[in-house]
Amino acid sequence: MIELSKDNQIFIVTMNDGANMICLEWQQRMLDILDQLEHQPHAAAAMVMIGVDKFFSNGLNLEVLNKLDSDDWHRFAEQMKAIHRRMLRLPFPTVAAVNGHAFAGGAFLALSCDYRIMREDRGWICISEVDAGVPLPQGMMEFLRYRLPPITLRDAVLTGKRYTADEAIAAGFADGKASAENLLADAKALAASLAVKESGIFTAIKHAHVAPIIEALQ
Repeated sequence: MIELSKDNQIFIVTMNDGANMICLEWQQRMLDILDQLEHQPHAAAAMVMIGVDKFFSNGLNLEVLNKLDSDDWHRFAEQMKAIHRRMLRLPFPTVAAVNGHAFAGGAFLALSCDYRIMREDRGWICISEVDAGVPLPQGMMEFLRYRLPPITLRDAVLTGKRYTADEAIAAGFADGKASAENLLADAKALAASLAVKESGIFTAIKHAHVAPIIEALQ
């Protein structure tokens, strides 16, 4: 479902379950991985998150989630916010290698990383809740407000626009693009270039930078 590996000082989080749709089981695995990442030495470390084939993550598994009772829905919502908070606060640089479609919850995962590099020839990133019939809680809207330029935020949430790599870069949704063959290598190179910063200072500045999002997600 989700695997954690390491290449020198770069942690690789690989989502490898087809469309990588988010459910309680997915959440538990991600929380386990975050436990491991948070307890690793931070100096010269970084993390890259990637999917496989044509999906980064296709968002929430509504077919499964709609069968939950109210208590489990509440647990799911609280755990999702906790995952985003913890990803945002990881004490080293993080890069999303968006290898394919990143819809709705998948786009939020990518936005929980410090940087995003998209596959240049395939895949959209999209806040698709308006078309999926899923409301965006105020905390998640504030998350987007701190991550996206105002015009991009408006169009993303009100139209459900699907952004290609070039469109995402122009809109401030992504930071770069790469071929399928070079995507992981380029993401690792970006992560490594940031990992040389003094870890204590980098972490303190990063935490100050994401503090308003963390507050919105409380």
